[in-house]
Amino acid sequence: MSEQVTGCHGLPLLQPAQAQKHVTVNESLLRLDGLVNLVLQGTARVQPPAVVEGECWGVPAGAMGAWEGQAGRIAIGANGGWVFATPQRGQRAFVLDRGAKGVWDGQEWRGGALTLGMWGGGISAGILEAEVAVGTGAVAATGVEIPSHVLVLGVTARVVEAITGTLDAWALGVEGAADRYGSGLGLGVNSWSQGLLSAPMAVWAPEELLLTALGGAFAGGRLRLAVHYLALRVPDTV
Repeated sequence: MSEQVTGCHGLPLLQPAQAQKHVTVNESLLRLDGLVNLVLQGTARVQPPAVVEGECWGVPAGAMGAWEGQAGRIAIGANGGWVFATPQRGQRAFVLDRGAKGVWDGQEWRGGALTLGMWGGGISAGILEAEVAVGTGAVAATGVEIPSHVLVLGVTARVVEAITGTLDAWALGVEGAADRYGSGLGLGVNSWSQGLLSAPMAVWAPEELLLTALGGAFAGGRLRLAVHYLALRVPDTV
């Protein structure tokens, strides 16, 4: 007898006089456990990880092994293996490795999507995080680039290893605007900056974040940076 499923989550239904009813019921419960308040560990991994019961992944194109042929579906760890569910357009999930909510647009999980139009246009919120070792000298490059074609809301930072050198404080910014995201910032562990712009700023080409020493030079240290931005997506062609 072929399995009957129902609803947007594709839950298997019990059949009349079905034997081993617990198998079907348990699968439905496992699907619900994974899909309600959905959290995806990631959406780009092509090689399945070790199965963790209830853990969910977005299966990308080119997936291998136990995920082969399941591109675009949600893999749910269940009973030592995988069960698969098909997401519905507009379904939301929190994508852990992106640190943002994602919306399924019918083709992919769109990270940070706040809106999703009929033809794929929308607004997305983004975050770019990195831990940076502070270099030496008066100005230290971070290697962290603000993406192009975004509206930057601000940049935040926290010192996780004390900043050393002859400086009194430091500033966070970009070339031509050394203190755009903060100035007079502290050197000790847990010092922080909440570089909120008074108005969102359009960035049309990648801009690298720079640290500028105030009153001296850098010798070392480590901090975490987070760039917060909005991006517009144009409608699809088909």
